[in-house]
Amino acid sequence: MPAVFADAGYWIALVNPRDMLHDRAAEYAGRLDRSRTVTVLVEVLNGFSESGTRLRTKAAELAQAVVDDPNTDVVPQSPKLFWEALTLYSERPDKSWSLTDCASFVIMDQRRITEALTHDRHFEQNGYRALLRD
Repeated sequence: MPAVFADAGYWIALVNPRDMLHDRAAEYAGRLDRSRTVTVLVEVLNGFSESGTRLRTKAAELAQAVVDDPNTDVVPQSPKLFWEALTLYSERPDKSWSLTDCASFVIMDQRRITEALTHDRHFEQNGYRALLRD
């Protein structure tokens, strides 16, 4: 299986059993054991910053497990990625893409990834397959 990009929504759904996508995300997680996964974790942790102690702790534990997973590449925030994402953001004022979305798209294009574990329609707008929407 080719590499897949894991968006924040995927990780958030895995951590939060009350998330409407939890079961679908867990199903995909069970299929990824030997696949290469690429992700950015900043948005995930930001998403749980005000969710209370239990979910915040689970999010931190998930982040550490993802970082430690040899089949997952966690792409760090870097000045180069920031500027590349800002360029895309600036070039597409017609879209409501966040800067994090743009960084994800830059990473996916650079690595030739066409599928994302996400429900975010913005990925489809940019030509990717949003697996959690199927």
